[in-house]
Amino acid sequence: MRIRTSQQQALKQGPQMAPMIDIVFQLLIFFLLTLKIVEPEGEFQINMPVNKPPQASSDIALPAIKVRLLANEDGSLRGIQFGERNLGGGPDAFKRLNQVILQTVGADQASGGAASETEIEIDADYNLDYAYTIRAVSACTGAIDPQTNLPVRYVEKIKFTPPKRPAANGTPNL
Repeated sequence: MRIRTSQQQALKQGPQMAPMIDIVFQLLIFFLLTLKIVEPEGEFQINMPVNKPPQASSDIALPAIKVRLLANEDGSLRGIQFGERNLGGGPDAFKRLNQVILQTVGADQASGGAASETEIEIDADYNLDYAYTIRAVSACTGAIDPQTNLPVRYVEKIKFTPPKRPAANGTPNL
């Protein structure tokens, strides 16, 4: 008995390309439809502390303005200190901080300093809510001019002290 083989059957036994191409297009469409474009967030010019020892600079550096944010046990703001001066707590504390920064930076600029040279160091308690830190950064950097509704920059350089975990008795390690 003789088995017949035709050339058409030999050609059809190769790999099927059409289903593979369909899958590639389905995956392409899936990834295009699930792609979420993210807008870049605002950029703060903040100098974070580095674990290196400070290097000697040839320029005479002005001392940083120190702002201390004190927290309650629940993470809320207890008070703000500007240097050794207590600005209190509550909703008006950040307005008072903004006014004191304006007075200090205005005096520095009158004596020949520039806003780009003035530096503020923020020392926040370890358990302080992040929202209060951002409000302090906003109060230190500037304000909105009520006449022109444009932002006015007081300070461009802000740095943070390294965080200190509270000790067992609840007071921060200094």
